[in-house]
Amino acid sequence: MATVNFEIREGDSDSTVILHVPHASREIPLAERDDLLLDEPALNRELDAMTDTDTDLLAIAARNQAKVKPWIFQNKLSRLVIDPERFPDDREVMNSIGMGVVYLKTSDGSDLREIDKVRDSQLLERFFHPYALAFEELVRSVLNRLGKVTIIDVHSYPRFEHLNGVNKGQRRPAVCLGVDDFHTPAWLLNLAQSHFSRAGDVIINEPYAGTYVPLSRYRVDSRVSSVMMENREDTIVGAGLSRSATVLADLIDAIEESR
Repeated sequence: MATVNFEIREGDSDSTVILHVPHASREIPLAERDDLLLDEPALNRELDAMTDTDTDLLAIAARNQAKVKPWIFQNKLSRLVIDPERFPDDREVMNSIGMGVVYLKTSDGSDLREIDKVRDSQLLERFFHPYALAFEELVRSVLNRLGKVTIIDVHSYPRFEHLNGVNKGQRRPAVCLGVDDFHTPAWLLNLAQSHFSRAGDVIINEPYAGTYVPLSRYRVDSRVSSVMMENREDTIVGAGLSRSATVLADLIDAIEESR
């Protein structure tokens, strides 16, 4: 039986907002676990380093508070299986450090997998393409009903940078906003900045840049807006999770009210 690597929580029929939660899971199917070179303690450390802790809880809490319930599209498998947010081709800058769609390296630069292009192609067919197609179909359905979509890409990131990274020495604010000059219009950026400033300092595209848009809509459909929220992990622990959920819910409400 094929593994379904995503879950969709239905939003209200008049909701234009999709919360994307790509990196919250630690789940790795047995077949894919056998391909990883790490022993169990090392794998658990890597999952600690690479999992966007509690972002699924954050999205659900915000959804429950919002006046108009947004959709949630969540990756059910660890990003160590495939990373659904990477470009599946040479456009992906993370290929240079072995962390493209299929990770070959860990967060500290150790080997995660052997090089095997046949295996990589199979992983894309099994997991990446079905995920992308399902997200595209959700976006299409909302566009057909309401004429616009706003994606909020829900992430968290550690206080200290990974050894194997491309963003060395950059600032690490309470909230990093990832934006795209085509898909993040000024009204959305202004709303996100004003709301997330309640959680602490906000910096744009540092240490992480860009935001998720289905590839079929990327840079061609301005009806699809998107912004990435990267919460530094220490800001969403304990009472911080509730505070950040309220901020996110208020942003969702403001987006819906701006229509």
